Amino acid sequence: MSKVTILGAGLAGCEACWQVCVAGVRVDLYEMRPGVMTPAHHSGDFAELVCSNSLGSSSVKNASGLLKEELRVLGSVVLASADRSHLPAGGALAVDRWAFAREITEKISSQSLVTVVREEAPRIPCATGGPVIVATGPLTSPPLAKDIASFTGEQALYFFDAASPIVSRDSIDEEHAFFGSRYGHSGDVTGPEGGDYINCPLDEDQYSVFRESLLAAEKAVPHAFEPTGFFEGCLPVEEIARRGTDTLRYGPMKPVGLTDPRTGKRPYAVVQLRQDDSDGRMYNIVGFQTSLKWGEQDRVFRLVPALRNAEFLRYGVMHRNTYLDAPRVLHPSMQSKKRPDVLFAGQLCGVEGYVESTATGWLAGHNAARIALGKEPLVMPAETMMGALVRYIATPRTGPLQPMNSNWGLLPPVEARVRGKRRTHEIMAVRALEAVQRIL
Repeated sequence: MSKVTILGAGLAGCEACWQVCVAGVRVDLYEMRPGVMTPAHHSGDFAELVCSNSLGSSSVKNASGLLKEELRVLGSVVLASADRSHLPAGGALAVDRWAFAREITEKISSQSLVTVVREEAPRIPCATGGPVIVATGPLTSPPLAKDIASFTGEQALYFFDAASPIVSRDSIDEEHAFFGSRYGHSGDVTGPEGGDYINCPLDEDQYSVFRESLLAAEKAVPHAFEPTGFFEGCLPVEEIARRGTDTLRYGPMKPVGLTDPRTGKRPYAVVQLRQDDSDGRMYNIVGFQTSLKWGEQDRVFRLVPALRNAEFLRYGVMHRNTYLDAPRVLHPSMQSKKRPDVLFAGQLCGVEGYVESTATGWLAGHNAARIALGKEPLVMPAETMMGALVRYIATPRTGPLQPMNSNWGLLPPVEARVRGKRRTHEIMAVRALEAVQRIL
């Protein structure tokens, strides 16, 4: 009888393990803790939550809430355990992290089809008699990370997550922006005036207020296991601002080579937005990786006139994170392009967030079981939040992948013209859950 080997018993690994068991396939589950600990974990329990005890909003009117509901419908062990160990948290799903981890550890360990191996896996197994799922997370041990780099190619593995914020295209104030590329160079014409970027100009006074607010903003406190120094080639935007009055204007806010068609002049400073998805509904704030708290990002970046009403689909982050360049490595089924019997799941494959990691674990586990049983792997429908998220990380792009969490901008637009975002999101949620029911 075929079996599945899973490396890592975090959220993704445990969800994958459960789905394989549900399908009636044996599992060897490798977890190096507590024999080999990471700088972030404190126990040997499976699915230990490290940074927060909240899994985000519970409402299906929220993107994360919709993803959670999809997982509930699909029989997620992580969501079931989270619901049983929940704590009062308003509209969010917060859990007693220790009770949550203990319950999942006990449920997984008590399964007759599961063999738990408490040792470090220094490499991806080659001959296991069945599929392999790598779900070792952002703190993958150095030996295994080295082997993954060898498996995927050195250029397809990142060790530091420096991501700029992403905003919704339809929330950008076009009266205070213009399309164009530096010196008029352009690929495809992407806007009314052509050019690859949406440019958000600032005059001298606006730039001064923006810089001062940026310097005064509160930064997130790094975790003890994260580096406090920065790479010179990847500085936070607030650190660039700290180094001098005009350093932003010579860096990510450089106006050189740009002419505002409304004035015929070069702006004093400019924030550039670059398309981040194939449908042109998500735009990345170029060069704005940051360590600011999310609320501060929301406040400060809205000082840019074109972003005053911006909808932030993802905030900027800078932290320790080992993850794959998924577009080069993965299919939307979570299978690797190099070996279809090797699948990846969790933050390692380029998603952000507890629920997002769980979702990739569900899909990897479901497909590993299908492969073991001689069936075709499943690709989730694009109109589901899970399917849209996985398609995003696995879709080729011009620049490197930046880890993504669930958001409405990932989903295909609704066919009918609808007034208001709330109503649009409600229709998207109904459509997604109907699609999940169909694949059951």
